[in-house]
Amino acid sequence: MSKEVIYIFIGGGTGSALRYLIQLLMHERIVPYHFPWATFTVNLLGSFLIGLFYALSERFHLPFEVRLFLTTGLCGGFTTFSTFSSDGVGLLKGEFYGAFILYTLISIGIGLAAVVAGGYVGKA
Repeated sequence: MSKEVIYIFIGGGTGSALRYLIQLLMHERIVPYHFPWATFTVNLLGSFLIGLFYALSERFHLPFEVRLFLTTGLCGGFTTFSTFSSDGVGLLKGEFYGAFILYTLISIGIGLAAVVAGGYVGKA
């Protein structure tokens, strides 16, 4: 096993654990759950972080392994397209059509803006 795979493995586990903790915290604090706030939050935060990490890795010439740990590993484990998709189907099954459209559009739109913002902050 290459050291790059180990960096990704450790980052992915760390990101997944952080996502779980944020989801626990948010499910205890935010009611009602007609909108998937936890998934939305981790995906936007992860989008910002991946932009930030790429910019910082270029700016400070971070080793390739560190960039893999932060982006592919940490952000890959932290964010979750599969949960985003599952939450969307849940909204449709619950007949929350407006929430589904809003969730999908703002997740994608703000997610893209967050990557740009993270890149901008990392270059500053």
